[in-house]
Order: sequence, then C-alpha cells, then structure tokens
Amino acid sequence: MNMTILKSMRIAAVAILATAISISCSTGGEGSSAPASADENSGMPDSRYGGVQIGTITYSFRDLEGGVDAVLQACADAGINSVELMGTGVEEYLGAPSNPVSWRDMRRGPGGQRPELTEEQRAAIARYREELQAWRHSEGIMDKYKELRKKFNDAGIEIHIYKWTAGSSDEELDYSFEVARALGAVGITAEMNEENCANLGAAAERAGMLAIFHNHFQFAEEGFDVDHFLALSPANRLNFDAGHYFGSTGKDPCDFIEQYHDKIVSIHMKDKTRPDNETEPNANQVWGQGEAPIHEILRLIQTNGWPIYCDIELEYPVKPWSSSVREVNTCREYCRQILL
Repeated sequence: MNMTILKSMRIAAVAILATAISISCSTGGEGSSAPASADENSGMPDSRYGGVQIGTITYSFRDLEGGVDAVLQACADAGINSVELMGTGVEEYLGAPSNPVSWRDMRRGPGGQRPELTEEQRAAIARYREELQAWRHSEGIMDKYKELRKKFNDAGIEIHIYKWTAGSSDEELDYSFEVARALGAVGITAEMNEENCANLGAAAERAGMLAIFHNHFQFAEEGFDVDHFLALSPANRLNFDAGHYFGSTGKDPCDFIEQYHDKIVSIHMKDKTRPDNETEPNANQVWGQGEAPIHEILRLIQTNGWPIYCDIELEYPVKPWSSSVREVNTCREYCRQILL
C-alpha cells in the first residue's frame, strides 16, 4: 500500500478515535474525563480489555497530595485495576520513622551543588537510619505489607510490580524482594544498568522472582547491548518503555516487542514525537497527538495473546483545568477503544 495513503488512513483513524473519546468523556462527572471502567457485577475497576491488561505506574499521580490513600483512590477513580506501585512514601505510610532531612532540604542550588548538611542534620540522619533498620526488621513487618496488599485488592486493584529497594547490599535487596512478594508483585523494577542487572538479578534469583529493568534513552546510545544485560541473570526481564524507545531512536517499538516479547513483563505506554521531528523532537504528547504507534503496540499484544502488562505513564503536561486522574482515565479509555 502507498505509504502516503497509509499515513492518511492512520491520521483519520486517530481523529475518529479522539472524537469518540471526546463524546464518551462528555458523559463523565466532575473530576473524571470519561466514565471509569468498572465490572458491572462488582462495581470494581476493570481495565483488562480484549485480553490485554491496561494499568498505570503510580508515578502518573505524582502531583497528588495524601500519599498512598490518594494514589489508591486515584486508581479507582481512573478505572485502573492493576498498577506498578512506586515505593515512595510507602514505609512511612506503614509506620516507619520519617527522614528528618527532606528532599526539599537537599535540592541543588543554582550551581548544581547540594547544600552541606549541618552536624545536627548528620546526627539526626544517623539516628533515623538506625531506627529505620530496626523498624524494617521488627516482628510482623511483612504483615503490614500484606495488609496494604489487601487494601488495594479489596478496592479491586492488584500490584503487579514494585518500584523500590531498601538499598544495594545483598541483605537489603533480599529484604526488598520479601516486601515485593508480600505486596503480590511478580518482581521489582529498576533502571537498566550494569550494577542493577547484576545485583538485582541475583537477588531475584534467590527470591524466585523477577528483576524487571526499565529504559530511558539507553537504546539510542552507541554500543548499547540489551542482550548483555538480560544475560547477567536468568531472572532478568524488561520493563520496556516503548515511548522512550521510540522518541530516542525513531525505531518501531513493535519490532522490538516481537523479538523480545518473552522477556518483557510490562510496557510503559506514552505518546511521543520522533527524534527527527522538526518542531519538538522526542517530546511527550497528549495521546493521539504524537507519533508513537500506541494502536499498533496494543493490537500486536492482543493478537498474539502475550501476557504483558501495558501501563499508562502520564508524562505530558496536565492543563490547569484537568488533573492527573482525569488524564489517566482518558488514556485508559483510549486503550479500551482500540482493544474492544
């Protein structure tokens, strides 16, 4: 088929889909851009469409205040029933001591340097670390994580991946996988690099779980070899960011997914421009307004029946009249209309 005609057909399809979403959204209530997807019998959120599990990374709700409870409510309001849970704030939510020095205290100054800690702050951090270690190894600590898992499950939401580690030592990594197991996750995700793929992979092996590695722009780096990182442990898998892959390389993510589908646990879904886009290269876009092949990715997974989690990662700027919950809801609806 002539490529010009094919491109015109794709643009027309996106326009029709966007119009359908807009019509659907008009029926939503306040704080929601579309009716949240729910199981008709249970009233629980249900974002599995045509055999493909649509979820989100809770980083999408980073603008919300209220911690874990706010994130849980956001997932329910957006109609999402499966998440990659960011571990930020989870320990404190479960009763761990608070860090006396916040990230705001350590923000880099104009020259890029972090402020020097005072002696008082250093002493406070030392006490905090001791107290945190004692809390982590206190009796019944894993029961707290199981209770958190139940809280999510009771709301109809599963935690399929945990994005957090207690540290980098073998002991800390073993503890981290124990936490992930208690939450019901299949494994832990981290950025793809030599140290993580070796150490986290070994810890995943010891735990009988998976180490699931995320990419930013590594695939565009000269000499990058994903097979090398996967070979560092039989437990190593991919948390494939299709948007970053497309935006940094310009290559079709579908080709990569076809080749590595048995190594991919989850995919971060987003819309982006190509790296050679003349206006905004490698830029996050509202879904349907970029150039990433979202439709093709979802239908490829659906057609082949691959058990890959497809997680919405909200990275485009949210307008003042909208919200992260509303935008994730709209992205979910975008996926639903492709898959059903």
